[in-house]
This record gives sequence, C-alpha cells and structure tokens, in this order.
Amino acid sequence: MNPAEDKFYQARITKRVDFSQDLWVIRVDTGGEFRFTAGQYATLGVQTPQKLVERPYSIVSSPYEKEVEFFVELVPQGELTPLLYKLQVGDTMTFRKVAKGRFTLDTKSGRTNHLLLCTVTGIAPFVSYARTLYKDWKEGKFKGEHKLFLIEGASRSWEFGYHDEMANYAAETPWLTFIPTVSRPWEDANWKGETGRVDDLVRKYADLWGMTGQNTSAYLCGHPTMIENGKGILQRRGWQKDAMKEEVYFIPTKEPPA
Repeated sequence: MNPAEDKFYQARITKRVDFSQDLWVIRVDTGGEFRFTAGQYATLGVQTPQKLVERPYSIVSSPYEKEVEFFVELVPQGELTPLLYKLQVGDTMTFRKVAKGRFTLDTKSGRTNHLLLCTVTGIAPFVSYARTLYKDWKEGKFKGEHKLFLIEGASRSWEFGYHDEMANYAAETPWLTFIPTVSRPWEDANWKGETGRVDDLVRKYADLWGMTGQNTSAYLCGHPTMIENGKGILQRRGWQKDAMKEEVYFIPTKEPPA
C-alpha cells in the first residue's frame, strides 16, 4: 500500500438528491471509522488523470449518524465541484480519515444564546448542530439550556435544502428558532416568508431576541460578503472577536450574494 493511502478512505455515494441545477445533497459510506464533532468538515477528493483534487466540505449529518452527508453547490469554474457533480449513487471519492475545523458549538463561554447566520450551503454545520442536539434532547441528555437562533438566506426558496427539517425542529423544540429569508422574492412568487439578505436582518432579530455580545455567541457561515457585513454589524453592536466564529465558503459569482 502506498503510505499516502493510509490517510484516505474510498467513500461510496449511497444517496443523491438534487434541489436545483446547481444544488444537491449526497450521503456517503466512508468505508471506515470516521469521528467528528458537529460543525467540523471533511475533505473530499476526486482523482483525475493529472492529480487528486480535494476540498473541505462542512458536514451536514450528526456524529450519531452512520453515513456522512454534504450539501454541495456547483461552481462552474471550480476545480472540484464539477467533478463531484458527475458522481452518482455507487460512485466513489477519496475521503480523508481525519475531520478538522473549530466551527463547533461554544458551550464553555457562559453565553447560552447562539446566533447562526448562513447562506444556502452554509447551513450545513448548523443542521449538524440541530440534529445532534435534537437526539440528545429526545434522550434527556440536553435540557435546552442552549438556544439556537438560525437565520438562513437564499436568493429563492428552492435553495433551502433543509427548510422543512429545520422548521419541524423549531416547531417541536423550545431551543431552536428558524428564520429563512429570500433576497429575490420577485423571482419566487409563492414565497410568503421573510425577505432581504441575512445581513439586512441581523439588527432586527438581534434586537427582537434581546441579544448582546455578552449573552450570545455568533456563527457566520457561507458567502464571504455576508460574513464580512454580518461581522461588521455585530462588532458595532458590541460583539468581541471571541464571541464570533466564521466559516467562509468562497463562491465566485457574478450575481449579488443572497
């Protein structure tokens, strides 16, 4: 065996769901033991004739689940997503055996509110938080002492890959509040929910929910413009660096961010 192969599994796709022409979910069987904490990422790769192309992807699934789930957006000029886009159920990819990342839920600081801000596929780590806490809550291991407040932005509502799942958790539990928002309602006539970009809504909801930099940790995930704007708003409202986490997804696009 090549020593480098010790670092990888050959993961197999077991399920694929397409939401639109450029958004899809895959579940994979890693082919071996894979430990992670909700909020971390895995490194996926596709071997081409020239080289192995790899990128990190936030994990959607909970550590309690047998398979590992990812929410992927096609970047037409990207190096890896066009290769991943071609893969169907039964196809394989490389999968690094070690999870990485520090975008995990802060349960040590004493701040018990968690403001989760994301765009489209940036919801991935937050779904992992919610699934994990939901199982713990059902089993009595989590009493709801930490509250999640999730604002997810997209251009149009069909980009919300996990809308129903998050809405169901929010309806059933006392510890999750979910606000999806659409930035192009004129292209989405049936949408009846909140409108505007995520960063347009931060002030409104932070005030509504009584959030401060002392009682709330903020997490920003997804489009770099949303993250920069969101961080600036929070900093001006008193959030210190240690009360904010970010995970930037670089998505080159000619369109304005959601």
